[in-house]
Amino acid sequence: MTIPLPLPADGHDVALPGAHLVYRPAWLPSVEADALFDALRPSLPWSVHRIRIFGRHVDSPRLSAWIGDAEAVYRYSGADFLPHPWTAALTGVRARLQDELGVPFNSLLANLYRDGRDAMGWHSDDEPELGSQPVIASVSLGGVRRFLLKHRQDPALRSAFDLPHGSLLVMAGDTQRHYRHALPRTAKPVGPRINLTFRWIDPARRR
Repeated sequence: MTIPLPLPADGHDVALPGAHLVYRPAWLPSVEADALFDALRPSLPWSVHRIRIFGRHVDSPRLSAWIGDAEAVYRYSGADFLPHPWTAALTGVRARLQDELGVPFNSLLANLYRDGRDAMGWHSDDEPELGSQPVIASVSLGGVRRFLLKHRQDPALRSAFDLPHGSLLVMAGDTQRHYRHALPRTAKPVGPRINLTFRWIDPARRR
């Protein structure tokens, strides 16, 4: 998948073999990022999702909200998530991403990390309904958190960088096939963070 944001000649922002990553640390101006964070935190239907880990269902260490078109039902960790409707603020962000990236998005997963104890474990966004080469556009708002990537077979292939307020990270091509990513816990003082991961769900591929 070609991502038409300004890129180096080789088409990659973050040099990882087998991955296509576009990173824009100041994609949203701070005033716009502030307004979006302030609009979303009190208004989205946040809940604690139950996830399956090693055969047990536990509470996820963050708050989440699944937003999307009516047909964008998402199956994750053994559970089906029915989408809540788009808000005006999220519709505007989606329109800008679709215009700049040249790809459609019919859904997004919003995660609220309340403090450094909230986290996301190692995983790939490789569910069947996302397709073989999904484009995941991740917008970060609020507290700065560390983002990690590591290759599924070669532990020497890895990357780590901070995701600041207003940043955009796009994962495309074979990134999900070859890499896992995580947002680890931190003992450092950090404010709440909202992460918006826009994606395309194909209902025909859902198991």
